[in-house]
Amino acid sequence: MSKELVEKVRGSRLAQDISEDECAALAEITSVKTLPDDEVLIAEGAIDDSLYVMLSGKLGVTKHTAGGEDMTLHVLCAGEFAGQMGFVDGNEHTATLKALGGAEVLVLKREDLESKLETHPHMVYQVMRSVVRSGHDILRRMNNQYVELTNYISKTHGRY
Repeated sequence: MSKELVEKVRGSRLAQDISEDECAALAEITSVKTLPDDEVLIAEGAIDDSLYVMLSGKLGVTKHTAGGEDMTLHVLCAGEFAGQMGFVDGNEHTATLKALGGAEVLVLKREDLESKLETHPHMVYQVMRSVVRSGHDILRRMNNQYVELTNYISKTHGRY
């Protein structure tokens, strides 16, 4: 395990509430993946048990539409999580994640985190807490967008 990897883990949201020793233990089970422009990290419909933390660059979150086109739903930037729902539940991904101009991500596999339950339960708890916070942030943003769209469609609140 390199000192550089430990620093990347330490600087991520995963390590927000863990000690230096726990950070080193987390770095033991993570890796870094570099994606060139347009490389797919996760394809829509794929099953992937990894959590990805954006270190640099951008990932486009796209969905294949009925018309045969790809629609960009969101762009992930440094610090954000990707693939957290598949990491938690193991179900198929509902969107494709593709590098926009290149990206670097920290990779954590579910089984590797689970292997630390006995020796580092606090670290595992805090990592999962970070994942839940991220999901909660997404839900909050989606709820706000829903309200804005509903207001726009119904032309309420005098803003449209």
